[in-house]
Amino acid sequence: LSDTAHHHLAIAVLFLVAGHQYRTNWGIGHSIKDILESHKGPFTGNGHAGLYEILTTSWHAQLAINLALFGSLSIIVAHHMYAMPPYPYLATDYGTQLSLFTHHMWIGGFCVVGAGAHAAIFMVRDYDPTNNYNNLLDRVIRHRDAIISHLNWVSIFLGFHSFGLYIHNDTMSALGRPQDMFSDTAIQLQPVFAQWIQNTHFTAPQLTAPNALAATSLTWGGDVVAVGGKVAMMPIALGTSDFLVHHIHAFTIHVTVLILLKGVLFARSSRLIPDKANLGFRFPCDGPGRGGTCQVSAWDHVFLGLFWMYNSLSIVIFHFSWKMQSDVWGTVTDSGVSHITGGNFAQSANTINGWLRDFLWAQSSQVIQSYGSALSAYGLMFLGAHFVWAFSLMFLFSGRGYWQELIESIVWAHN
Repeated sequence: LSDTAHHHLAIAVLFLVAGHQYRTNWGIGHSIKDILESHKGPFTGNGHAGLYEILTTSWHAQLAINLALFGSLSIIVAHHMYAMPPYPYLATDYGTQLSLFTHHMWIGGFCVVGAGAHAAIFMVRDYDPTNNYNNLLDRVIRHRDAIISHLNWVSIFLGFHSFGLYIHNDTMSALGRPQDMFSDTAIQLQPVFAQWIQNTHFTAPQLTAPNALAATSLTWGGDVVAVGGKVAMMPIALGTSDFLVHHIHAFTIHVTVLILLKGVLFARSSRLIPDKANLGFRFPCDGPGRGGTCQVSAWDHVFLGLFWMYNSLSIVIFHFSWKMQSDVWGTVTDSGVSHITGGNFAQSANTINGWLRDFLWAQSSQVIQSYGSALSAYGLMFLGAHFVWAFSLMFLFSGRGYWQELIESIVWAHN
C-alpha cells in the first residue's frame, strides 16, 4: 500500500514537470500548432493543418476529445482496481469490488457517448469547411461512406458470428449433442493469444524483466492471495466461454461506435437531407413524404448509440459478476479454494440458456432475500438500477415503430 501511495505522489511531481513539455502561457516547451502542422505523410494531404485552430476555438471539439480519453481511462480503471487491488481489504469486500467496477464502467460509457455527442455538435455548429481543406478531418469526412459501410459490415459479421456460436451451442444442447458444442470439453475455442499474454506477463520477472520482484497482476498466474480466509486475487483461467463472451463484447462495442461515428460524420449533411447543417444538432422527422427522415439528426444518433452503450455495459457487468464469483471470489480453507458459484462459468456460460438458468435464475433468490438483510442497500440499488434500465427502454420503444407511422405513410402515398 505504501508503494501505491508513494508512486501516486511521485508521478504527480513528474506530471508537474512534464506539463511544461508543451507550450502554454509560458514561453517554454513545444508548440502544439507547429507539431500538428508539420505532421503530414505522403497519403495524408495537408495533414493536421487547421486542427490547432479547431481546438482553440471550439469548446465542443475540446470536450469531445477529453471525454473520449477520460471515458476510456475510467474503463481501464474499472479493470485495474480489481486486477491490481491497492488495498488488501478492498480486494476481499466483494460488494464494494462489484460496485466500483460497475461505477467506473458506467462513467466510462457515458463519457464516450458524450464524446460522440459533442463531436457531432462541433461538426454542426463550429466546423468551418473553408479552414479545413484536404486536411485529415476533411479527408475522413470525404470518404465517410467507405468508413461507415466497412464498420457496418464488420458489426453485422461480428453480430451473426459471435451470437451464432451461442445459438449453435443452445441448439446442440437442446438436441442432446454435447459433443458438438463449442466448449472446453468438446470443440474447443481457446483464447490462445490471451493465454499467451497471460503467460508472458507471468514469466516476465524471470525472463524479460529480471529486476522485477513479481508480475504486475496476480491475474496472470501464480498463487492465490488470501486475506482473512477470503480470496483477494488469484490467477484467472481463460477458456472457450471467455472467448465467446469477449466476442459479444467486441460486437456491442463496434455497434456503439458505428452509431456514434455515423452521427458525427453525417452531422452536417447526408444524401437524403443535404441541409442538416442548417437544421441543427437535432430536428424532427420531415413527415411521411420523405420516408427515412425520422431519427437521422446527430442528436438522434447519440440517443440510439446510448442504448447500445447500455447493451454493451450490461453484458460486461453480467460477465464480470459471474466470472469473478465462479473463478476468483470465494473462501480459502485447508482443502483449497471454494468459489461462490463453484467454477460453473466455464461449463455454463457457453449457451444463452446457461446465462439465463445458471446465472440469472440461480442467483435471483439471493436478490429477493437481500431486501430484508444487512445487504439490503445493495439489493435496493440493484432494483433501482433495473428500474432505470426499464424506464430508458420506454423512451426507445415509444419513439418509432408505432402503428400510426405506417398508417400515415400509407395515407400520404394514396393521397
